[in-house]
Amino acid sequence: MRPTRRPPAFLLLWLLATVPVAAQESRGVIPQDYYEMTFVGDVALSPHGEFVAFTVTTVVEDENRRHREVWLQALDGGTPSGDPFRFTSPEEESSGPTWSPDGTLLSFQSPRGSTDNATWFARVGAPGGEAFQVEGVEGGPIWSPDGRWIAYTKGVDGEHAEEGRVLRIAPDAITRTLDSQRMDGHVITHIRYKQDGARGLQPHPSTLAKDQLFVVSAEGGEPTRLTNFAYDVGDVAWSPDGERLFFSLDEGQYEPDVTATRDLFAVSRSGGEPRRITTNPGNESRPAPSPDGQRLAYLSQREYGGEVDVTIAELAPDGSLRAPRSLTPDWDLGPGSPWWTAAGDAIRFQASIGGDVHLFEVPAGSGAVRQVTQGERQVSGVSASLDGRIMAYTVTDAVTPAEVFIAGSDGSTERRLTSFNDASLADVVRVRPERLSWQVADGTEIEGWVVKPVGYQPGRKYPMVLKIHGGPHGAYGNTYFQTFHVLSNAGFFVLYSNPRGSDGYGHAFAYATRGEWHVTDEEDFLNGVDAALARYPDIDPARVGVSGGSYGGVSTNWLTARSDRFAAAVTSRSISNWYSWWGTSDIPNMTEFEFFGMPWEEPDRYTRLSPITYVADVTAPTLIIQSEEDWRTPMADAEQWFMALQKLNVPVEFVRYPRSSHGLSRTGEPWLLVDRLERLRSWFVHWLVDAPSATEAGGS
Repeated sequence: MRPTRRPPAFLLLWLLATVPVAAQESRGVIPQDYYEMTFVGDVALSPHGEFVAFTVTTVVEDENRRHREVWLQALDGGTPSGDPFRFTSPEEESSGPTWSPDGTLLSFQSPRGSTDNATWFARVGAPGGEAFQVEGVEGGPIWSPDGRWIAYTKGVDGEHAEEGRVLRIAPDAITRTLDSQRMDGHVITHIRYKQDGARGLQPHPSTLAKDQLFVVSAEGGEPTRLTNFAYDVGDVAWSPDGERLFFSLDEGQYEPDVTATRDLFAVSRSGGEPRRITTNPGNESRPAPSPDGQRLAYLSQREYGGEVDVTIAELAPDGSLRAPRSLTPDWDLGPGSPWWTAAGDAIRFQASIGGDVHLFEVPAGSGAVRQVTQGERQVSGVSASLDGRIMAYTVTDAVTPAEVFIAGSDGSTERRLTSFNDASLADVVRVRPERLSWQVADGTEIEGWVVKPVGYQPGRKYPMVLKIHGGPHGAYGNTYFQTFHVLSNAGFFVLYSNPRGSDGYGHAFAYATRGEWHVTDEEDFLNGVDAALARYPDIDPARVGVSGGSYGGVSTNWLTARSDRFAAAVTSRSISNWYSWWGTSDIPNMTEFEFFGMPWEEPDRYTRLSPITYVADVTAPTLIIQSEEDWRTPMADAEQWFMALQKLNVPVEFVRYPRSSHGLSRTGEPWLLVDRLERLRSWFVHWLVDAPSATEAGGS
């Protein structure tokens, strides 16, 4: 079902808005339900709170692609007026809605018949006619507060761009090219020659386009280029008077080490030499000037892997910073991008807390961090009106895909604005997870959740699948995971948790596994299985499977090699050998930090923490899923695991998906994404439900 066929949005309070999950509904979630899902995001509340703009993404199943549009919801005094409606053409791809300061124009990115996105503008609230372009605006608009100027970043070719594109030969190569027409390979001299999500090998950094900062009159005209760096400019923000722009720049962008080197800069709107305004060791990013222009808030991180703080400093007339100080020195969670309240007395940001994501606030003077939004759910994309009276955002929980909400600035009077997924899920059972916690040997509490099988009958034995998230500094939580519901519908208990190493529980918890990946959190997973078996005696201990992707994939390999607890496994985008991964991945710096050095500096650690070291002990039938264009966890690791299991006569199946990167399970081609879901489901059904050993163990 597509948005044009949706029923009117129900304007309900949060407690009344969650989709009912009733026992009499006809069936559970199946992989093909993905084709019917609608995804909302990019929330942008108009400055005066008259409209909420957001993107709506649907799946075009027949064409194996996604389609994205910009929609609007009209508001009257913070109350929804009418139903959400499509704003951009259904024939065109559109994204990135951004409002002009007066709320009369809405910009968006759209190819509109071209192959590349361009910036378009449309009038809102009055007869607007066709979308139009503003001369000189060649990127997503960043409006000056008075609406007179538009800044944007645009890629500018490097010194050797043409050579790099045509020859794909590093300009500093020593070897000589005899005939460029015959030589169609690559000559590589730099470490950043591949990047997950970018098709093919990447040319030398000096040939790549770098995002530079431009500004142009809002009426259109010739843009002024404000920066000329050999690195990408980002995090652009205007001063309240429109005379200065702030941005961040990482001069270590292409360096092969773990040094934190991002700094903040300021530049006059009229041009001139940009001025570096932070020089502290570490990273400074996300500058946010106060409404009165007297202070600057930003994120600071003293070192690679260190805690991130919301920091504030006084702004001198020349744009330099004075007396920076942390506003969150004793707050142990990880803040997102900061922004100021309308009154300028507090700074807000989003952060993960356990399995939830919420909005937080800290006084600009001093004081404790306060949580603004509440509930077992994840709040994202918060956008506030200019006066701070209302805000809009998306909300998802464990049984409900994300929809758009609006609320007062303190989180009260919350209303749900959209209901795109209600119709397609109305007759689909989604079992709400139950929280489960357990302790490990050092007394740390681990949080997890259990989803029961659809149609669960007490006294009947069921298999269980342990799911492991990636990262390792990621987290599971109260958001909609289709995989969990597909397995639940197939007759499985599903256990998922946030072991040590996960985000949302403080910096010490997140880095508790440093240097001991898998060794430390192995206990967290196995104790979690024990806790689930104790809480739910209907789980058959002889039919427990394990599955995960990325860090969850390497953990799956590790657990099946180090434990005999698992009767089947599905490992996705996994790692088997940290030595080979270090030399083939696009992020080798990760283990250089987490393992306290490079492979030749820590050879014992790299060997000891590699699942391939223990592969001879694997007995669990294993499905290996890998993407052909995954540069984060390249194919070689899956090939090594497959070859070893073949030689060991362990039942194994190897699925290689074309045209797919590390993000296959989230953003991959719809046909391949759904195929992956079915293969995962059917592998576990075969080995934990249909296999003779499972039947003999008392399974269904």
